[in-house]
Parts: sequence; C-alpha cells; structure tokens
Amino acid sequence: MADQELDASGLNCPLPILRAKKALGGMEAGQILHIIATDPGSVKDFEAFAKQTGNELISSGEEGGKFVFDIKKS
Repeated sequence: MADQELDASGLNCPLPILRAKKALGGMEAGQILHIIATDPGSVKDFEAFAKQTGNELISSGEEGGKFVFDIKKS
C-alpha cells in the first residue's frame, strides 16, 4: 500500500520525474510513492531515476493503458 500517490497522466518527460522527485522530497525514508503515468518513456526514465537517486523501484507495470510505478524512498 502506497503512502502517497502521484498522477502524472498526460505529462511528458521530464515532468513525471520532476514531480516524483518533488513528492519524494516531502516523504520519509521507507515510505512508498505510487506513480501513474501515460508517457511510454517513463518506464526507462523511472528505472534510471531510481538508480541515480538510490531510491528503490519496487514495482513497475501497466494497468489499463497507463504505466504504474511504486518507488520506496531510501
């Protein structure tokens, strides 16, 4: 269960990443951010974002034509 949800539907790179970075900045370590995006590039973007920031991408998938991600703040 996510602690916070970010709906980045309709936004193109780099906005979903920037919004996620901002949301994670206000969260505590161990909390989970659930992200919904429509940009196909967001799949690779969030994988790279997690590696670069040290946060954990705990799930990545597609639901109803949208891309969903769960990132755990480190």
